[in-house]
Amino acid sequence: MDLLEQQVFATLKEGNESAFEMLFRTYYRPLCQYAYSFLNDRDEAEEVVQSAFINIWDKKGQVEIQTSLKAYLYRIVRNSCLNVIKHEKVKKQHVAHEMVHAESTHEGVSQSVISSELEERISVAMKVLPEQCRIVFQLSRFEELKYAEIAEQLNISVKTVENQIGKALKIMRVQLKDYI
Repeated sequence: MDLLEQQVFATLKEGNESAFEMLFRTYYRPLCQYAYSFLNDRDEAEEVVQSAFINIWDKKGQVEIQTSLKAYLYRIVRNSCLNVIKHEKVKKQHVAHEMVHAESTHEGVSQSVISSELEERISVAMKVLPEQCRIVFQLSRFEELKYAEIAEQLNISVKTVENQIGKALKIMRVQLKDYI
């Protein structure tokens, strides 16, 4: 530090407001430009510089400067700008995560509503089927029995099972045309 900076810094440490004001007037605008080069936001740059000066005033008794006062100020502003950039990055990641989570939740709810509505429509369509046809269809589609197993269980031919399934599918297609 040169002699003038040492004098300004010494009087600042003692709480001299005019030394602080001189420091502020000398470096405020250049530090704002410097901060703007990092942040590309004039308001944010001014806020960072103002916070740096407030911090210096609040901790004036504890501040120890090894280099120059100017270098110290620029380092404080640079570090504050990097913290702001890091914080913005974290906020963007959080927003992106929330957007993905909200979309998946919305899709899950939509799928659930559609699924329950479809189940209800299938139940209604099943009631329209003739009894023999409904039984064969249920055994085939819901209990996943093979045609031969259904034929054996109901004491009917495999050909009858095929015909009943065909008839059931035809009726179900008509009943569920909005969902197919």
